[in-house]
Amino acid sequence: MISLFQILMLILSVAKFFIFAHFIMSWLISFQVLNLQQPLVAQIWYGLQRLLDPIYAPLRRILPNMGGLDLSPLVALLAIYALEIILRNNIALFY
Repeated sequence: MISLFQILMLILSVAKFFIFAHFIMSWLISFQVLNLQQPLVAQIWYGLQRLLDPIYAPLRRILPNMGGLDLSPLVALLAIYALEIILRNNIALFY
């Protein structure tokens, strides 16, 4: 059962990595450091968007409209950290 705990923590870590990568890439694109006209950048960007949209879409419906500011990645990261805390505090259930 401890392997189930480790697998869940790995999935949460990978999700955090993808959210951070998407966040950093969005800043680099908005400051024109990266260009979406480049095929590799466009593939990575649209792949991350397709991967993270099922997580962000329900959060965007709940959160108020903040103009150009998207708080859904922040809320998603907070939810992932909360899940990690819950899993670590209940690790005894996995033994």
